[in-house]
Amino acid sequence: MTGEQGNSASEGQPVRRPDPTRVNAIGFDAIVDALGAGMRDFRKAPRFGLFFGAVYALGGILVLLTASALHMSYLSYPLAIGFGLIGPFIAVGLYEVSRRLETGEPLDWPGVLGVIWAQRKREIAWMAFVVLFVQIMWMYQVRLLLALFLGFKSFASFGAFVEVVVTTPEGLMFLVIGNAIGAVLSIILFSLTVVSFPMLLDRDVDFITAMITSVRAVVTSPKPMIGWALVVTATLIVSMLPLFAGLLVALPVLGHTTWHLYRKLVPPAPQEDEAGLQPPETTSPTASSPSSTTASPAPAASPAR
Repeated sequence: MTGEQGNSASEGQPVRRPDPTRVNAIGFDAIVDALGAGMRDFRKAPRFGLFFGAVYALGGILVLLTASALHMSYLSYPLAIGFGLIGPFIAVGLYEVSRRLETGEPLDWPGVLGVIWAQRKREIAWMAFVVLFVQIMWMYQVRLLLALFLGFKSFASFGAFVEVVVTTPEGLMFLVIGNAIGAVLSIILFSLTVVSFPMLLDRDVDFITAMITSVRAVVTSPKPMIGWALVVTATLIVSMLPLFAGLLVALPVLGHTTWHLYRKLVPPAPQEDEAGLQPPETTSPTASSPSSTTASPAPAASPAR
């Protein structure tokens, strides 16, 4: 390269950086590998997994108790399902545990909880708003369908509500349409969050970039990712049946697995040199001068993480 060409490349054109939303295509074997790694992480740090699982389970119990106290027990089912939508936000602590196990950093409560607390000033706070927005949409459509198919009836208990839903044509229609809309909302939220939450914890990117990357991961590998979404949904539903007790184990395993799935889906950033990766070579304006007619451009320094 001549000095004139070097100046042209460095001054006339911006340095081309890798696409931050690029993803890898995966198969079902990657899901199995990530699940195995998630189980190993839970066994290595069970106290953290049980803690976050207990927080999630207690939150679900509190939601149902609140509905009962307000004489709205007929909303127990949609509330329980909607509560499952906030799982990715609760699992941020589990992502941090897996990250520390991966890098060999010490596992301690101040460190893990401190990272979670620090997220209030980062882009994860915006992702929490996205999750809350979908949750509100879910509850509004439930109330709308209740009014359309069952009228403005009040039910004495959750059992009375279930009886009407499963024994009347209007109730069955409410159940079918409500579950269909819920499935669509769940797929949308899954696509937006499956990669974005761990990515925002791991990298300094904006939440829009993280969501685009997450959706691209699902679109690039639709069958494995939709299969994983079905596994997550079925696991959460079964875990909620015994008063949310199953979430003590199910949530940490799913959370750790999601972290390892993120690692398989999203290639390392150029500055990540833990695995011996080197940053791409770029030409510095100060390094490129007319006298450097035969010298190669010096590699740029890695940005601080």
